[in-house]
Amino acid sequence: MAEVYNWQIGREMEFPYAESRPDRQWGAVFDINKCIACQTCTMSCKTTWTHGEGQEHMFWNNVETKPYGSHPIGWDQEVLDRLGTQNWGSDGVYEGDTIFEANDVDWEDMLIDDDLGNMHGEDIVGYRPDDQDWAHPNIGEDEPAGESFESDTHISEQEETHPMWFFYLPRVCNHCSFAACAGGCPVQAVYKRTEDGIVLIDEDSCQAAQECVRACPYGKSVYNPAESVSQKCVGCYPKIEEGMVPQCFENCLGKIRQHGWINPPDQADPNNPIDFMVHEAEVALPLYPQLGLEPNVYYVPPINVPDDYLYQMFGPGVEEAKETYKAARRGDEEHRKLRGLLHLMGSTEWRVEEFEVTEDEAIGYDGSGSTVARVPMEEPQYEREHYDEQNDAYRLDVT
Repeated sequence: MAEVYNWQIGREMEFPYAESRPDRQWGAVFDINKCIACQTCTMSCKTTWTHGEGQEHMFWNNVETKPYGSHPIGWDQEVLDRLGTQNWGSDGVYEGDTIFEANDVDWEDMLIDDDLGNMHGEDIVGYRPDDQDWAHPNIGEDEPAGESFESDTHISEQEETHPMWFFYLPRVCNHCSFAACAGGCPVQAVYKRTEDGIVLIDEDSCQAAQECVRACPYGKSVYNPAESVSQKCVGCYPKIEEGMVPQCFENCLGKIRQHGWINPPDQADPNNPIDFMVHEAEVALPLYPQLGLEPNVYYVPPINVPDDYLYQMFGPGVEEAKETYKAARRGDEEHRKLRGLLHLMGSTEWRVEEFEVTEDEAIGYDGSGSTVARVPMEEPQYEREHYDEQNDAYRLDVT
């Protein structure tokens, strides 16, 4: 049986291929608390990559409202229902099955297709969305969950979460370490680049089996009927090769996105922004780690949402991540470095590979050590008189 070690679930797991990690792994952190669903990221990606015939339904980047929104419709519920019970042990080790294990497949002995000469992908737990599932990218937008309350009710300062809540979940391809699209492709047209870990589809090799569409639990591999090939987010690899951030990152108005390299825990660099948030501060968590793909996009969980919902979405560590984030936001000295890094997010079009926080500012450096960003630790404020005698005018906004 093929075995690989998935550090996000804390154990070895079954996978169609032997473990082979790239030289560097494309990674990202999204701070959900700052996302306003302006969809600028979505449109910047759409106008760059998916404006052709057959791509009308494609949104390689999308922002959906949780708990009721999703694109394609119901992608998370469909996969989680098929996966069955998902339990985490008290030690943080996942005790349930991943999508590669739930069907009890022996990956070394599975059937060989006589025509293609490669493995079948049907044994990975998944589903293929219907055409209609792709037609409503904003379904459930701004639809809240929770207990109803009167319009004049004020939320107490002692409340841990709002009685009614929703949050925005921006999503791109996770460029997973153990990509299901690659594991499911019967002709091995999906591959992972060794130089940066970006997952791509070789469209010349693709035979339109759509097994990558069925196997990807995040719904990020999409079939193009006009071209008869599957297509997906390419991680903006032309920009990555130039040391820049992806298009959706650069155009994010809320500055919620940080792009860089992510290392396994035993190789973490505390001066690397992604490693710091994931491994050091442990404030950023993977999306549905129990699926077993070791996704490389991480999320700072929303602090206004009940823990039980976030636990099933991001796994163990949600409560601690929320408390750490709130402490950094308050300005606690213990988390000053994290606060500086949160200020630094989205401040430059260049990839920040190292950072430091001084007494007055947070500084980002590129791969060559050149400074590419500086932000103040405290935003300067200026107070003005309510009445401007010189202009004989009153100001409502005085700071």
